[in-house]
Amino acid sequence: MKYCPALLLTLISISLTTSAQKRISLIDPLATKETRALAGNLLRLSKNSILFGHQHATEYGHGWQGDADRSDVKTITGSHPAVIGVDISGLSGRPKDEIEKNKADLVKNITDTYNRGGLSTISWHFSNPASGGGFYWKDSISLPAVALIIPGGSHHQQYKEILATIADMAKSLKGKDGTLAPVIFRPYHEFDGDWFWWGAKHCSKEDFITLWQFTVGYLRDTLDVHNFIYAFSPDNKFNTEAEFLERYPGDQWVDLVGMDNYADFGRDGKYDLLSGIKKLRIVSEYAQKAGKLAAFTETGLETIPNPKWFTDVLLRTVITNGLKLAYVLVWRNDATSATHYYAPFPGHPSEADFKLFYDHPFTLFEKDLKALYK
Repeated sequence: MKYCPALLLTLISISLTTSAQKRISLIDPLATKETRALAGNLLRLSKNSILFGHQHATEYGHGWQGDADRSDVKTITGSHPAVIGVDISGLSGRPKDEIEKNKADLVKNITDTYNRGGLSTISWHFSNPASGGGFYWKDSISLPAVALIIPGGSHHQQYKEILATIADMAKSLKGKDGTLAPVIFRPYHEFDGDWFWWGAKHCSKEDFITLWQFTVGYLRDTLDVHNFIYAFSPDNKFNTEAEFLERYPGDQWVDLVGMDNYADFGRDGKYDLLSGIKKLRIVSEYAQKAGKLAAFTETGLETIPNPKWFTDVLLRTVITNGLKLAYVLVWRNDATSATHYYAPFPGHPSEADFKLFYDHPFTLFEKDLKALYK
C-alpha cells in the first residue's frame, strides 16, 4: 500500500474543476474494445492521479541491456513504470532483416508490457526518408522531406510502404488473451523546434498538417490499425493556446494532447516551474474542452543533479490544482553512458527521493494499475 510522506503534505492540493470532463471519444470509430477502455480509464485516473513513465525502461538501463523483466525503476521500487516508451526508428531505412528483427523486438516488448497490465507509448525518431542526416536536421545534408512524403511528393509511395510496416507491427501486438495491445502513438514530436527534419523551420504549417492527417487516415482507414491512440506533442515553445494549436491538425485527427518540456524543469540549471505549469495548464484545459486526453509526454533532468527533483519539482508540478494529466514520462537511461540517464538507479543520490515519489498516492506505477483495458 502507498502512503503519503509527511514532508509532501504541503504540496499543492488536488481538486476537480466544476467543468470536469466526463468522457472521451476516440477519433477511430472502429477502435478496439480494449483501446476504448484504455482511453476511458486514463481519463478517469487523471482526475486524482498520474501514471509515471520511463523511455526504454525494460530494454536497457544504467549499465545493463536486455535483461529479462528488468528496469532501473523496478530495481528501486519493486515495480516497472506504468508507462514504458518505445521507439519505431528501426522500422525504416535499414536492411529488411534488421527491420524484421526490430519489429519482433518491439512486438515482444509491447506485448510483455500489455500482459503485465502496463501501457506502451510509441515515439518515432524517423530517419530522413529522402536524404542522409538521420532524424536530426543537418545543414547541407538533410532534405526537407515533409513536402516529399505527403500525397503528390516524390517519396510518397515510399512513405506508404513505411506506414505499412508500422501497421503490420501494430496488428501483431496480440497479448496472451488474444486481444490486441493498445498503444499511444506519438509521431512527429517536438515539431515546433528545428532540430528534427519535420521541425517548423523545415516545412510549412500546411504541409505538416497534411502529413499528420494522411498518416492517421492511412493507418486507420486504409491499413485497418485500430489499436492506436494518437498523440500530438510539441515542445515547450508556446505561451498561449493559439500558439500551442498553431500546427494542430484538428480535433478529428488527435486523441491526446501533450507537451515535451525539459527547459523549464532544470535543464542547464535553469528552473521556471511557473512557466512549465502554465504550459501544462494550457494543454490540460484544451484537452478538457475538446474531449481529449492530456499528458506530460516528455521531461526529465539529465543525471538528476538535484537529489529531490522527483518530489520538489516533478511531483509538485503534476499535482498542481486543476491539471488532469494521464501520464508523465521521463527520458531514457542509456546502457553505456555514464551521464545520460533520467531515472535513478541503485546508489544514485536521488534514490531515496524517488522512493518517496513512488510511495505518494498521486503517482501510479505498473503494480498500481488495475484492469486498465477493461
